[in-house]
Formats: sequence, structure tokens, C-alpha cells
Amino acid sequence: MGRLFGTDGVRGVANADLTAELALGLSVAAAHVLAEAGTFAGHRPTAVVGRDPRASGEFLEAAVVAGLASAGVDVLRVGVLPTPAVAYLTGALGADLGVMLSASHNAMPDNGIKFFARGGHKLADELEDRIERVYEQHRTGEPWERPTGAGVGRVRTYEEGFDKYVAHLIGVLPNRLDGLKVVLDEAHGAAARVSPEAFTRAGAEIVTIGAEPDGLNINDGCGSTHLDLLKAAVVEHGADLGIAHDGDADRCLAVDAQGNEVDGDQILAVLALAMREAGTLRGNAVVGTVMSNLGFKIAMEREGLQVVQTGVGDRYVLESMKEHGYALGGEQSGHVIILDHATTGDGTLTGLMLAARLAATGRTLADLAGVMERLPQVLVNVPDVDKSRVSTSAELTSAVTEAERELGTTGRVLLRPSGTEPLVRVMVEAADIDQARSVAGRLADVVKSALG
Repeated sequence: MGRLFGTDGVRGVANADLTAELALGLSVAAAHVLAEAGTFAGHRPTAVVGRDPRASGEFLEAAVVAGLASAGVDVLRVGVLPTPAVAYLTGALGADLGVMLSASHNAMPDNGIKFFARGGHKLADELEDRIERVYEQHRTGEPWERPTGAGVGRVRTYEEGFDKYVAHLIGVLPNRLDGLKVVLDEAHGAAARVSPEAFTRAGAEIVTIGAEPDGLNINDGCGSTHLDLLKAAVVEHGADLGIAHDGDADRCLAVDAQGNEVDGDQILAVLALAMREAGTLRGNAVVGTVMSNLGFKIAMEREGLQVVQTGVGDRYVLESMKEHGYALGGEQSGHVIILDHATTGDGTLTGLMLAARLAATGRTLADLAGVMERLPQVLVNVPDVDKSRVSTSAELTSAVTEAERELGTTGRVLLRPSGTEPLVRVMVEAADIDQARSVAGRLADVVKSALG
């Protein structure tokens, strides 16, 4: 698997890349590293452990719980809950560590392990690196120091986690959702119980699809990566909007009453204006990534708001928000972080806040999302090239300069080396889709010739 920790924890094919032995070993290593860092000083440590409904999560959860308890950590098993719920409960319960077992929007055979520090924040990179080093050191033979007797961790099921998290979601809503009809696509994932319960308690009339997880059907033709079922259901039921989550419910995409997709950039735009009106949009700014649609930037600047851009990945969005004190950020894919109420992307919270804006204003989602116009965006992956030379190739630099001159102020070019594959991503935005395709095709050809 190369480096174990990626931008969002450790992922791989369950029982092939991500084995029970690996899950147990990483959990023990995490406990030892946090103990050495002083996190457990002066008290008996506690961890919150949750998972999505994947079949492999059952044995991986058992391995993680065994590893933590064997290292002297008491464990609260919260069962199947969204990633943001585990993050929230880690903070709300004063736990020293949170562990979520999920591969998010990936297909069912995959799974993953994500660690949260005290407070529900993602572990710092240096701690992840240390966990990986300590795991490898002990995997190759050095024995662990193990507690015995009363020193071993105790394990109990924390059934109150579901209600505590739903109560939190309802408690931060600015207004109720009475009068709204909402279709919820739960991706047969971790929010299959939470999201319908939260929307119902908030007053919405709901229709659910993709809410019958069986351990094998997570993300299968439904959820935020497959919107066709939701679009059809919204139109069929005459709903005001549809909300789609991914497998671990840290994402939210939406569908308006006509069945049109409303992506993460548009959701951010709607929420930014709502938060500015409420006086909670600190710094008069929203954090996005370099892949945010240019139409989002144009719209926000027209409204007098700054768009702060980061690298691709919600962890980089979060880092920028925490560093500068911003309240709202996210990605086109639907990772939306409302930092006053969550420490990570929270799809259920995002959907509730979006619906609350409809209820408060009496406007349609199409009308609200119309604050920004999505410029046509074309993405071409160019494989089998030397991605390390993207920034140093004179031929490529010249081609990009010429493309940017052609596009002017209503277009944009982005060349991005893949973080995991030997390919370069060519992204072009333009006011006209044919122009975007033409420019992207020409640049892709130059990438092949210059870096092939």
C-alpha cells in the first residue's frame, strides 16, 4: 500500500490491504503514540469507535477495539454512525481518541481507518507519521509493553450516541423545516438512520431512498456519486429538494425541485450568504479549493466575499479555516465544513442548513443556487506521463500561457499531477463548453508530447 496514511486515513481493500492484523496493530500504535505525546496524562484514556455498515467493518471494528483495550484504553462502541458523528462524540464526551471505520464513497470491498484527536479533530500529520513508524517497528518484532489486570481497557456499547448526535444537529439549526418535503438518499450508508430522524424531528416531510444497508450495498448506484435515482424521486414525489450523502455521510449534494443537481460550490454559496446575513461568516470569506468552479469565485466576489483557495482535499480546507479563523469552507464534491458546529465535513448538518435556508426565505433551491452560474468545466486525465515535470516544462508553460490568453477573465486552466497515479489532470473552465473542450484537448496533447 506504500505510505499507509493518505489524505483521509488508511484505506484499501478490506482483508487484502486492510487486514484485521493491520487494524489491530495501528490501534495499538496510536494508543502508544498518544500516550507518549502526553494525551493520556493524569487519567484513564477513552476512545470512541464507530463504523459505516460495510460487512468488513464488523471484523475490523473488533480488531480496533481489541487493539485499543489491549493497550489500556477504555472503548465506547457507538456502532454504525456517520464519520462526523464519531468526530462530534469524541469531542462531546471528552474522549482522548476517536476511530472511524469507513472508506467513504468507495465501493463496498474497500474499507478504511480514520483517527481523530481529542476534540474530534483529525490527527496532525506528524502524529500519523509517528503511528506508522511505531506500527512498523513493532510489526517487525519489538514486543509491546502491555498492561495486565485492572490496567487493560474496558469495552462497552454507547447506545446514547445516536440520540446525542441527532440532538446536536437539531440544536444548531437556525429555524425549523415545517412545510418542506425532502427526499433523502442515504447511499445505504452510515446516515441511514440518523439523517431521516434529524430531518423528521426538524419538521420536514421526508421520503427516503438508499436507506436499507445490508453490509454489501453501500454506495451501490445511489448516494452522492450516483444522483439519477434521487433526481427521479424528487420529481416523482413533488419534493422541494433532495439531499444525497455518501457512505460515511461527510458529504452532501442536493437536487432542486426540477431534478437539477446542486453541487458543493453552489451549496457553499447559498450557506455563505445565509451566514453573512446571520453575522456568523467570520472574515467575510469562504474557503474552497483550486478545483472550485470559477463561477463560485465570481459570484462570491460580486457579493463582496473573499474566496480563499487551498489544495484539493477537505483536510487542507480545514487547516486553512482553523489557521485563519474562517467559519465556512468546502469542496465541489460536497464536503462542507461549518466550523462552529462540526470539526469535519458533515453531510447531514449541511443538508439541514440548506433546507433551513429554503424554509426561512420561502425561496426555491433553484432560485437560491442561482446566485452563482457554474461555468462549463472539462477535466481530462493524461496517463503514463512524467508528472514531476509539470512545473518545469517550458513547452507546457508556453501552451498554458496561450490558453489563458485565449480564455481571458471568463476562463481558467489548471494542471494538477495526481497524488496517487502516474497521470496529469488537465482542467479547463470557459464560458462556452465547446471552447473548454477544445482548449482542454489541445493542452492534453501538449502534456502527452512534452511529458510522455
